[in-house]
Amino acid sequence: MNIKKLLKPNKIAVVGASEKTGFGSDTCRNVMKYMSPDKYYFVSATRESVFGVPCYKSMADLPEQVDLMVVCTPKPTVNGILEEGAAAGARAAVIFASGYGEVDEKGKEDEKELIALCRKLDMPIMGPNCGGYINTVDKVFPFAFVSEDRDRTGGIGLVSQSGQFVLSMMDSPVPGFSYGISSGNSKVVTMEDYLEFLVEDPDTRVVALYLEGVNDPKRFIAALKRAAEIKKPVVVHKVGRSEKGQQVAASHTGSMAGADRVYDALFDKFGVIRVDDLQELMSTAQALAVLKKLPKGNGLTSANLSGGETGISADIAHLNGLEYPDYDPSTVEKLAAMLPSYAHVSNPLDMTATLAYNEESLTEAYGTIMKDPNVDLMLVGFTLLENLVDPCVDYIAHAVEHLAKEEWSVPVMILPYMENTRNAAYAKRLEELGVPILPPPVYAFKIVKNILKFAAYDASQKDLDLCFPEKGRPAREALTETASKKLIQDRIPCGRFGVASTSQEAGSLFDALGMEKAVVKVESPDILHKSDAGCVKLNIRSAKEAEEAFDAIMVNAKAYDAKARIEGVQV
Repeated sequence: MNIKKLLKPNKIAVVGASEKTGFGSDTCRNVMKYMSPDKYYFVSATRESVFGVPCYKSMADLPEQVDLMVVCTPKPTVNGILEEGAAAGARAAVIFASGYGEVDEKGKEDEKELIALCRKLDMPIMGPNCGGYINTVDKVFPFAFVSEDRDRTGGIGLVSQSGQFVLSMMDSPVPGFSYGISSGNSKVVTMEDYLEFLVEDPDTRVVALYLEGVNDPKRFIAALKRAAEIKKPVVVHKVGRSEKGQQVAASHTGSMAGADRVYDALFDKFGVIRVDDLQELMSTAQALAVLKKLPKGNGLTSANLSGGETGISADIAHLNGLEYPDYDPSTVEKLAAMLPSYAHVSNPLDMTATLAYNEESLTEAYGTIMKDPNVDLMLVGFTLLENLVDPCVDYIAHAVEHLAKEEWSVPVMILPYMENTRNAAYAKRLEELGVPILPPPVYAFKIVKNILKFAAYDASQKDLDLCFPEKGRPAREALTETASKKLIQDRIPCGRFGVASTSQEAGSLFDALGMEKAVVKVESPDILHKSDAGCVKLNIRSAKEAEEAFDAIMVNAKAYDAKARIEGVQV
């Protein structure tokens, strides 16, 4: 589906514009704050103006055609507004209203009716049950929640099936977004549409997803494959690891969460970074969006100004499965000559506070560490104070800025040991040079681990093709275990096995397979719960036991289901 008019409209109309607290009011405030006045219109059947902006009674009354309608009105009015807008030339819509497939059977029927109408009108919609979106590239802001007034321009393309999460992440201390999309129920324009768009979007450096479920697995996988091929990072917080999580996902947006292990396997195959919460999601996306180069190996170093910081960085790195390599002997010799006599040169490094007040010495020491052949990624530990009262902060920042400009430098990240210590001016300058500001160590080293894993991922060394069933093939309720194993054994090890049609064959098969012990079970497409039917025998240790197991399984299978198709037993 072409969603350009939805996400990159030339002009928009806010339908249901209002000054009364709610989606209509908040959307108008955002549009007025962030968009050019010649790019939007307000539509209200009851008001002459909203916040001083003139209102039109209906879409038909607008003086010109708009690409996008932002529908802020209740659910019963939505379909009529879509038809009216389509007749006036509108090409896409954002629908905030809820009460559709996420609630009950009546809502599901209403959602089907909405989907059918949109297909009839050939109109892509965001939602229903969504919070809208921001597009900082083209300065479009049809978003339903009032947010902090600041510049959000950046390289993160965010899609979330929770509108509140989009607001929370937009107001977090990250460098910014290309797009921030609250997809809602995603029943016309789907998660897969947004993912495909962002993977190909040149203004998006990193894709970040808050994911409850997938509508079209084939397209979802194809988009992940494309991201892997072009080495565009995709960071995902996927809920549904627990049964309760799956239930919440279904009740929130009507999404089917799916088997969590399947998602893990897919993410691993395509180099997707899976995270555990929103902080890790946004901090990982931030770091990847800011970095101008990726580490070429796993060689991690941390340079700090105190032994306490150094001890913390060593411990938390270890807890995340990260280890610090030893410095090359030549590096140790050079650093020993620079540092005070009481300093111990090791990785991670306590440089001592003595160096903090000499910008030239700091630059030389950092540069020496960066040039070490065992170092691929450098963390500089210091507190980037909001109010610069200590000149050493200035010196450290200047030293990092100087080195970050060098072609030979390894990637550098700032590691504060407390949160809320981001000097906005320095953060902006460092990020422009490709130096991200990490959160404190508990999250910082999770992010480092994510980046190192992504950097090491090589799509050319992976088989990125997946087989999907052809449409129109005769349906079959279940495959036998042997048929299933034959289907997957080229890609997944399945162990030794065979099928016997007589007890003598079962004994011979046991000997031929050369196992100390085996499992014997019925081979039948009609008996899926083999243990319940008494058709599984464990710890078979001889050919004679295999023959006896065959006979017992045949008796139990016929007793369980006299009409079942029995193809033998698997040994």
